[in-house]
Order: sequence, then structure tokens, then C-alpha cells
Amino acid sequence: VEDLLARELPDARIARMDRDTIRRRGAHAALLHRFNDGEIDILVGTQMIAKGHDFHRVTVVGVLSADQSLGLPDFRAGERTFQLLTQVAGRAGRGERAGRVIVQAFDPEHPVVRLAAEQDYDRFYEREMRYRATLRYPPVAALVNLIVRDADELRCRDWARTLADALRRQAGGRLILAGPGPAPIERIKNRWRQQILVRTAGRRRLVESVDRALAEVEGEVPRRAIQVDVDPLSVL
Repeated sequence: VEDLLARELPDARIARMDRDTIRRRGAHAALLHRFNDGEIDILVGTQMIAKGHDFHRVTVVGVLSADQSLGLPDFRAGERTFQLLTQVAGRAGRGERAGRVIVQAFDPEHPVVRLAAEQDYDRFYEREMRYRATLRYPPVAALVNLIVRDADELRCRDWARTLADALRRQAGGRLILAGPGPAPIERIKNRWRQQILVRTAGRRRLVESVDRALAEVEGEVPRRAIQVDVDPLSVL
């Protein structure tokens, strides 16, 4: 992107903001101050430049691959994408001059992209709630994300199956289980990860069932190998 901008706008002063460029202490604030003071004309970066900044000189915001995050295996993918697009759009036109937002997407007619472009919060909420209700995801239901981790892939799978079987026995048909299966990020720090998603309408019943299942597998599956996340913000 930087090379393309440099070719098309040879006189523009361009800077990049991402984790690699702001590692040094104070680099993040210094770069934002330079941009705000007009020493930088175009700031290219990751999501970190999309939120919370108030620059009155910004008149154009561009987003590349705006719908890429919609493909993530997370029930909040639409919510996160809509939130990011509406937030980044708010960086343009905060001063006296009007702003313009240009969004590039593989599927520009996707409802989430289109509703974000229209800033239609009500219709997005209605669509998202229908989806959540149909698949029984929060806030319609409570959710627990269980991750089983181990350096040995086969052992990790065996432990996850053992835990899933215990959950089914404790659930008594009252819980919805998905898994076990490979987590979206299957391996982190040389540890394999198997995922089980458990959900139901009542949070108390859900937590109690998970607690009983964990007690049942004690001695078979090390507790240190199980990560329990109640009402997870992400299931990746």
C-alpha cells in the first residue's frame, strides 16, 4: 500500500503505524502527534489507527479488505466488522471540512458491509439478533468456551473427547455442545488446541454442568490442560 501511494502521490509524506513501528517506548504517541501537527499527510496502519482518534485534518479514510474478518469462525465476526467500519468512518470529517470514506471489499454487497456504509445501527442490530437467536448464541443464550491444550496432538484429542463425553452426561440433554474439534487457532506456543463450545439459555445451569464435568474428569484430564472461558469475548 505504501509503495502504491508513493508512486501515485510522490509529494505526500507517508508513515506507517503497526506493532513493528511502535515498539520503542513513546513511538506511538510521537507518531500520532506528528500526524496531528501536519508533518505526515497519510497514515497507513492496522486497526490501531481506527479507534478513538480525533484528527480534524483528516478528510479521507480508506479501508482495504473490509470484509476479510467476516470469514473468521467467531459468532461475533459480523459485530466486530460492523463496529470497526463504523469506528474508522468516524475518523473522517471531524473538522470543518467534510469527510469521505472509501471501503474496498471482496463482497461489497454483504449486509454487514452495506449496513456499516449506511451507518444503519438499527437494521444491523435486528439482523444480528435474528442470527444469534437462530443459532442460540449470546445474548440469547449463555456460552462457555473450553479449550484443551497439550504438546502432544493425539493426547490433546483424547482429553478433549473425554471432557466432551463428561459434558454430555452432565448436560442431560439440556445443553448444546459443539465439538470437540480443532480450535480456530489450532496451535499456540507448541501446544495443540481442541475446542468445545457449550451453550444453553441459563447461565447458572451451564456453569454448574461444566463444573460437574470438570470434577468428573479429574484424574483423567489434568486441570492445567483445560482453559474455561465463560461468556467469551472471542472464540478463536
